[in-house]
Amino acid sequence: MIDATSASSIQSMMDTIRAYQSQSRITPPEVGESAFAKELTSQSELTKVTHKGPSFTDSIKEMVSKVNDADNKADALGEAYQRGEDVPLTEVVLSMQKASLSFEATLQVRNKVLKAYEDIMNMPV
Repeated sequence: MIDATSASSIQSMMDTIRAYQSQSRITPPEVGESAFAKELTSQSELTKVTHKGPSFTDSIKEMVSKVNDADNKADALGEAYQRGEDVPLTEVVLSMQKASLSFEATLQVRNKVLKAYEDIMNMPV
């Protein structure tokens, strides 16, 4: 019970789909190779191409280094103030607070990462 107008609209729709497939270069998987395997391969190639930033390890090392530098600066200013050098007390206190805050923030990030790791390890498989 398909009339002529619905048959022509179906044919038009099919032509549109075929045209879209040819434009986006979608090809059916080859015999012996699953579509899932092709998808994984294309995603891993895409990841290799787009990954240009620093690694997670490098970012963590840089952050810990900055926290250590802030702590060393605060210690140096405190020692200079105690020796009687011309260092304002406000600068000493501010640098000590900055070092303390950066250490606390780093500690909180570490705790969050460990909690996430524990949650992932405790997930049922």
